[in-house]
Amino acid sequence: MAVTAVDFQTELDKIFQNAQKRNAQDIIVVSGELHRRVGNYPDPKKHRMPICCRVMRENMKSGDSILYAPPKGDGASLEIKYLLPRR
Repeated sequence: MAVTAVDFQTELDKIFQNAQKRNAQDIIVVSGELHRRVGNYPDPKKHRMPICCRVMRENMKSGDSILYAPPKGDGASLEIKYLLPRR
């Protein structure tokens, strides 16, 4: 079954919740790691890296920052720092 934006959002929400339970001030999420947690990565025929990266960017709020973006924009090395708690 293909991985969807909802799958990435659900996993990202879990990451935020777990970090907030630890009273973290921020969390750094790397797209390749998020995709591995959801599944179908690094399978070249089944991966959904562009969707993963889009969901990560859509979750950015004021104060969040892109620490690294691959040259083409989407890729396994996209790294975003999210401030906590999420509102």
